[in-house]
Amino acid sequence: MFGSRVRGAAVAAVFLAGFAVSCDAEPAAPDAAPSASAAASAAATPSASSAPGSSAPSPAAPPASGGPGASALPGSPPEKVRDAFAGLQATLDGSCTPSECAYFLGRVHEELHGLDAAMKADPKGPGHFPEPIALIAKLDAELGGDRSFKNLKAHQTLLIGTRDKINTWMQGHPDDYR
Repeated sequence: MFGSRVRGAAVAAVFLAGFAVSCDAEPAAPDAAPSASAAASAAATPSASSAPGSSAPSPAAPPASGGPGASALPGSPPEKVRDAFAGLQATLDGSCTPSECAYFLGRVHEELHGLDAAMKADPKGPGHFPEPIALIAKLDAELGGDRSFKNLKAHQTLLIGTRDKINTWMQGHPDDYR
C-alpha cells in the first residue's frame, strides 16, 4: 500500500512538472523573427556595452516593450487610463537609490509611456488629455529616443518632473481615473 502511494505521488509530481513546463513554454516563432525569450536572454547577457557609463540600456531597466503599459497580447486593447495612471502613481514613493536607480528611472519612463498609449486610445480621444500627452512628447524630444540609464539619469529632473506634473494634472481630473 505504501508503494502505490509513493508511485502515485511520483506520477502526480511528474505530471505537474510537465504541465508547468508546457504552460510556461512560448509558442514557436517564425524563423525570421527571434523569439521573445531569445531577445530577453540576449538582453540579460552582460556585454562590454552594458558597462556603467555606456549608452546601452541597463539590464536592471524594464524592457522597451512589454512593460507595464504594454498590452498583454498583440491586437488586444491598451490599458485603461485609470490602470495606467495607477501604475504611474506606484512610482511616487520610489527614488533613485544607487542600487535601484536604473530600475526606478526605467520604470517611470515605461509608466509614462503606458499612460500615453492609454490616453491616446481612450474613447474620449487624445484631445481630452492634451497636457499630459504634450508633456510626454516634450520628454521624448529631450531624450531623443535614448532610454539608456545614462540618458535617463542625465534627464532625471525632467523625467521625474514630467511624472509629477502629470500626476497633478490627473488629480485635477478625477473622472478620468476613477
